[in-house]
Amino acid sequence: MHWRSRRLASIGIWTAAWLALGTSFAAAQVNTASSSEIVLLAQLVTLILLGRLLGEAMRRIGQPGVMGELLAGILLGPSVLGLIWPDLQHWLFPAAKEQKAMLDAISNFGILLLLLLTGMETDLKLVRKFGRAALSVSLSGVAIPFACGVALGWALPQALLPDADKRLLTALFLGTALSISSIKIVAAVVRDMNFTRRNLGQVIISSSIMEDTIGWIIISITFGLAAQKTVDLFGVAKSILGTAAFLAASFTVGRRLVFQTIRIVNDNFESEFAVITAILAIMGIMALITNLIGVNTVLGAFVAGVLVGQSPILTKHIGGQLRGLIVAFFMPVFFGVAGLGTDLTILANRQQLALTLGLIAMASFGKFAGAFMGAQIGGLTRREALALGVAMNARGSTEIIVASIGLSMGALTQNLFTMIVAMAVATTMAMPPLLRWGLAKVPMSRSEKERLQREEMEARGFVPNIERLLLAVDDSANGRFASRLAGLIAGPRGTPITVVPLGAEASPAAGKKKRSQPAENKHAAKQAAARAAHDDKKNRSDGTQRLDVIIRRPEGPDHDAVAEEADKGYDLLLIGLDRTRGRSGRFNPEIERIAAEFEGPLAIVEARGHHHEHPLQSSLDVVVPVTGGEAARRGAEVAIAIARVVRAPLRAIYVSQTAGTNRAARRNGMHARWHEQAILKDVVELADVADQSIKIAARSDRAAADAIVSEAGRDADKLIVMGVGRPATEPLFFGEIAAAVLEKSPASVLLVSS
Repeated sequence: MHWRSRRLASIGIWTAAWLALGTSFAAAQVNTASSSEIVLLAQLVTLILLGRLLGEAMRRIGQPGVMGELLAGILLGPSVLGLIWPDLQHWLFPAAKEQKAMLDAISNFGILLLLLLTGMETDLKLVRKFGRAALSVSLSGVAIPFACGVALGWALPQALLPDADKRLLTALFLGTALSISSIKIVAAVVRDMNFTRRNLGQVIISSSIMEDTIGWIIISITFGLAAQKTVDLFGVAKSILGTAAFLAASFTVGRRLVFQTIRIVNDNFESEFAVITAILAIMGIMALITNLIGVNTVLGAFVAGVLVGQSPILTKHIGGQLRGLIVAFFMPVFFGVAGLGTDLTILANRQQLALTLGLIAMASFGKFAGAFMGAQIGGLTRREALALGVAMNARGSTEIIVASIGLSMGALTQNLFTMIVAMAVATTMAMPPLLRWGLAKVPMSRSEKERLQREEMEARGFVPNIERLLLAVDDSANGRFASRLAGLIAGPRGTPITVVPLGAEASPAAGKKKRSQPAENKHAAKQAAARAAHDDKKNRSDGTQRLDVIIRRPEGPDHDAVAEEADKGYDLLLIGLDRTRGRSGRFNPEIERIAAEFEGPLAIVEARGHHHEHPLQSSLDVVVPVTGGEAARRGAEVAIAIARVVRAPLRAIYVSQTAGTNRAARRNGMHARWHEQAILKDVVELADVADQSIKIAARSDRAAADAIVSEAGRDADKLIVMGVGRPATEPLFFGEIAAAVLEKSPASVLLVSS
């Protein structure tokens, strides 16, 4: 049955492909005034459909899907279709410059979008984490094959050069083509093998990121020289200084401008896909800037992608939408056009075939030798260096982009372009099976296994997935203490905070209060965040950015203001109002109205003791009750995150929600000791991941609320952090235990509802 389904799938693929070709052929022969547009539409449909089908086929045999898209272009070009059905090939892809320019324009824009996507997927934290090994691998992995490529360029026959005066430029392009790797292909194979979080896997990916970055800088300088038609010291200096100035401005002022632009568009525009429009505009502007300073547009698009990918409010949903546009449309078109320009019939010539094989051998040797040597210098074992050398030998999409631009700028001949494409295909298709073989020989150490287990636990956590925090507070002790806690939660990860100041009256006196209130709360959050960033060495080494705090002044009722802001997308709402509780043990009606307008997780603060007297300077002594439920576990995460920053004492107590109600049942094993130990062990593991010391205790001999209040005692610095379930009905109520703790305890309380 499996064999028959595969055969039917194969028949379906080829049937659909030939139907597409036939349809395109028929459409191309339509003799109307708009025939050029019809031909363009036929070209796009054919490239997209055949590229997708062949890409799917490639993925099913363990190869990168992009190779199928490139193969689609080769099949539609002079190498295959031009031989077996030349009339169709000429109708579908006519040689007229005007017609070719339309498809090339879409393809060239696709280059910028591909580099934008590459930049967005670039994780600079990995480079910082494995700096030494990644730096040595990337430097030697670029330098050695680059030198091999330049040497090969000087030895090329005159017939393969576009112009005798351009030998240096051709050699530089060839050196760049041999030295660069494809981060997309490398990352995809490493991910498919479940090696992404392994030490070696992260070194491979971080090295690819650095090679990509170095490669695109070299490419931009080379393109600048090619555009000037001549090579002189002034031109080289201009390109290098222009590139350095652009990079310096981009990662300082530019980073801030990109973040602010995405935030403003996300928070204020009501039209659909406004953020995607903003991202495309950012890419276009940065590409134009690089062009103005004499550097190729590809560097601007790549750097724009890096900055956009680091934006703290760029959600996975928005990134997925943009990726869908690029992968579904522009990638098949670009790689298909690259394949169309590849004429493999030249390999029938023995000299051309020998040169191509020599190019493949030189590229493979140079890349492997450079990466292997760099890995050895970086302190990796021989087995790890072997796998890394194999991994860096995949050129893939990056190689095709370099060759395509070199061809369009006149630095490469059509035959040399074909040879480079053949080299890219050969090295890329050889890399996955060789890398699987190499990685299989790398054993996992005990420390690495423990790290992977910790990272897996953290990845499922609540706090690490808070991308934006909404803070609704008034000018009270509760409000300032809530602002402080918000800064402690958000500071280590640089999570943006939006403050909505509440509770100001319409009177002139209250107006003054309103003006001073948000600044003070903003200061509280920033002060806590600064302390968080300073105290957290791990996050500081990962490049944590300074906390971004903005204020949204309400123009209507408080709950309406929070509701309007909440629609912009937040992962946690933290509320701090002067009166937390209202009559009859219920919450303040204003808190209930605010909570009703927010569908996600929320937290409510009640400051007492020293926290009420000195909300910004008082010490913290954190107590977190756990019951084994998911809500309680999230509360424990928040407690650990707060305690970790200020190195506060942290104590976790196990409480049973049925404690004190049936002692006979407990004696009969209804509350087994192993259950308590399992829950407390889970909390200890959470604390270990955060490098936070914790003490544990079990209190199953009395009612849960009494046990929590007793554990907190009368210490004026105690903070009880309780994870509670989100009520499904009104009024706002988190259960009898939470209500009793809030009523009886002299300690401050933070209720985390999710």
